[in-house]
Amino acid sequence: MLWRKSRNRRPDRDDGLRLNFNSAQGVPGMASQDQQQTPESDVLNDPSAVAVARVYANALLDAAAGAADAVLGEFASFLADVLAPNPKFRALLVSGATNADEKLGLIERAIASVCSPQFANFLRTLTEHDRMELLDTVFQQAQLLSEERAGRKRVQVTTAAGLSDNEIGRIRTQLDACFPFESIIETDVDPALIGGLVVQIENTVYDSSLRTRLDQLRDRMRERSLHEIQSGRDRFSHPEGD
Repeated sequence: MLWRKSRNRRPDRDDGLRLNFNSAQGVPGMASQDQQQTPESDVLNDPSAVAVARVYANALLDAAAGAADAVLGEFASFLADVLAPNPKFRALLVSGATNADEKLGLIERAIASVCSPQFANFLRTLTEHDRMELLDTVFQQAQLLSEERAGRKRVQVTTAAGLSDNEIGRIRTQLDACFPFESIIETDVDPALIGGLVVQIENTVYDSSLRTRLDQLRDRMRERSLHEIQSGRDRFSHPEGD
């Protein structure tokens, strides 16, 4: 488990993270503490929340500098090993019913002494800006940004049947030859595709599935039939020599 067990240290608050995060206050969508928080279930799909989370994720990675992988591992462990098994504790940190001072007290007593200075400062800053409900979204964005900085991108590959490791390897090789980044392939299965595959990179979809090709063929045949019907009507409406 990545979560630290040592309790004999106090975090240094002067690591630059606070200064970087303060620049996020002017970003559109940043709410004051008087505004109602977005429910957790809606945050991951809220474009404005994702945009704000990306600002915090950028600042976290900047503050972590060369230790970004370690801080991300710590973040992942905090979500999986601390908050997930303790939903009541999570609710106290995230809920709008708990004021900022109470949340900061929880962070100092239960968290700050067992995590890195960067991560402790990150939690303090989220709390002071009333953005603890963005924890999961910030983590997702931090992962994506870290991959982008390393020249990698996630690629969703959907096929009609599961892919073997060799097939995934061949697809990765082809993608890496076509795009200026290293592909992190995530696979999914959709039997309705019949054959072929669908590749999604961010918001762009490359569809070479058999289902799509059949749909396109059907559409072309329908258009051809409609054209022939219309041509026949025109001939009957305007017979030669009339």
